[in-house]
Amino acid sequence: MIAKKMLILGAKETFLLRVIEKKTKEAGIDCEFVPWDVNTINSKIDGCSLITFYVDELERPQSDVLHFLHDKADEAGTRFIVVGERDEVNFINDNMPGELMYKSFLRPLDNDEYVKAITDFFNKYDSGEFRKSILIVDDDPNYMGLVRDWLKATYRVSMANSGTQALRWLGMNKADLILLDHEMPVTSGPKVLEMLRSDESTKSIPVIFLTGKGDKESVMEVVSLRPEGYFLKNIQKEELLEKLKDFFILHK
Repeated sequence: MIAKKMLILGAKETFLLRVIEKKTKEAGIDCEFVPWDVNTINSKIDGCSLITFYVDELERPQSDVLHFLHDKADEAGTRFIVVGERDEVNFINDNMPGELMYKSFLRPLDNDEYVKAITDFFNKYDSGEFRKSILIVDDDPNYMGLVRDWLKATYRVSMANSGTQALRWLGMNKADLILLDHEMPVTSGPKVLEMLRSDESTKSIPVIFLTGKGDKESVMEVVSLRPEGYFLKNIQKEELLEKLKDFFILHK
């Protein structure tokens, strides 16, 4: 279960902010007010899945705060709610990526509707709805299961034991990344990549090859197919997680 922790960011902690903070805590969500200050936010943001911008027309967040929050959200998968007058809501939406924004509320705020939105968010977050989706395609069920166990706490992970099964799954589901075994029998990894790239619905999905061969000739053969990258199958858990984290940051 992912911790239900959120921050409310604003110019100052007003009576209205204390009311919604209290209601949020009553809903079982760890909630804290933090002013618009990078150092203070940085000391509080770890483990935070959701942030509310409570924007006052007289004191909007500075660009350094928004840039910091953007970078942090990309790393941690944090999402944002914005509360304010229409101009303030538009200001935040214009300065933060749309994919990071969860909800917007105009003042005067309906507290019950706001708390319901937060509760719904954490229910979705716990189910993995906001996590990146990775499809592992490999004919070795033991290796595939091992990688799934490594990744499942951070990503939504699905598995396919052949290229045909992978294409069938992709016909009904969305993947943000495919980890594809290079040396599969029957339909090889390169052949599966070719099929993916020739289909309009799957050609833009990033593919990283999994290969058990680390010699120069084998690696050059893999790279020549122009995947987004490759991982040797002897890669360890922490290195794999770090490389995937870097990949999603670079390909946001």
